[in-house]
Amino acid sequence: MKSTGVIARGILTPIFKEGDDLAPMVCDCVLGAAQADGFSLANGDIIGITEAVVGRAQGNYATTEQIATDIRRKFEIGELGIVFPILSRNRFSVLLRGIAMGVSPNKLYVQLSYPADEVGNELVSRDLVDAKGVNPYSDSFSLEEFRKTFGHDTAHPFTGIDYIDYYRGFGDNIELIFSNDPRTILQHTKNVLVCDIHTRKRTQRILREADPNATVLCMDDILNQSVDGSGFSEYGLLGSNKATPDKVKLFPRDTHKLVDAIQAQMLARTGKRVEVLVYGDGCFKDPRGGIWELADPVVSPAYTAGLAGTPNEIKIKYVADNELAHLSGEALADALKERIQQKAASLVGNMQAEGTTPRQIPDLVGSLCDLVSGSGDRGTPVVLIQNYFKNYASEA
Repeated sequence: MKSTGVIARGILTPIFKEGDDLAPMVCDCVLGAAQADGFSLANGDIIGITEAVVGRAQGNYATTEQIATDIRRKFEIGELGIVFPILSRNRFSVLLRGIAMGVSPNKLYVQLSYPADEVGNELVSRDLVDAKGVNPYSDSFSLEEFRKTFGHDTAHPFTGIDYIDYYRGFGDNIELIFSNDPRTILQHTKNVLVCDIHTRKRTQRILREADPNATVLCMDDILNQSVDGSGFSEYGLLGSNKATPDKVKLFPRDTHKLVDAIQAQMLARTGKRVEVLVYGDGCFKDPRGGIWELADPVVSPAYTAGLAGTPNEIKIKYVADNELAHLSGEALADALKERIQQKAASLVGNMQAEGTTPRQIPDLVGSLCDLVSGSGDRGTPVVLIQNYFKNYASEA
């Protein structure tokens, strides 16, 4: 009889470098861990590889000069405006440096949302916004007006960085404005780079409708092809991370080829059909700081076919508290297993009515992988998840 459910293991690996052939190396690491730690692999196991090592192995990097070159190519550069960048030393500072270089000596207008950016980093506290009687849905500010209203109480609550001063330091041509209405930028320039992540298409549509003559691009339009030997990605600058003060690692490309190759090699070497995904940020929110961790454009840019869709499941506690509330002990356990088997036999069902919220499997699995691997010094950029597709009714 089984006594455990889902198991997630961080797999220690070598430090992957540019040019490494990841597929056989990942398989070697997983199989080596299984032999060393005494566990077996099974059909339906899941291997996750963080996007960071995929990008590193691909050598998918770009310099600030290459970013600047593509900015010049994509815009008829005079003045340029960027709207809704996130507040991040890791995610946006190098991009801002490159964009400012591409515009210089012309003006670069940087429109920041407030009280927080798209992923929850606070520029100014919500309590202070309320105390000042400011309506963030309608009130816009210049830098001078913003400072006059809120003073210098604009340090990030976790890092202590004042992103107003920090972002101004990336170019003498930078002018900050503060507004949650994307159309505010059109008062300053008709060249606009949309820098929000998950809402970028809506922002772009609003701007194009407001001024059909404006040139409005998104960050996935920049470095979506190689520039002067740079890396590139279908997501452009979205999902990039600081590598050095003058270079970023881009989100990886051609990741479908990698996950399919690992699946095929594991099948050939073990006879087991595992599922594979590349994962980035997990889609979870810090309840204390209000920061939504998903700064990548997607949780998983590629995954094998068995990870597509949403779970077909019931919520045990909901069913036990409602239609099976009259049962207990073994009778309740047997009835729950029967209900689960009935659900599994049906490919459709009203999951919300039974107490579950349907989410995409790659988002759930990718978030689990991100939590297990962490973003620091664990040294486990590969994660093995077992029993994920088993449930309360499954045999051992």
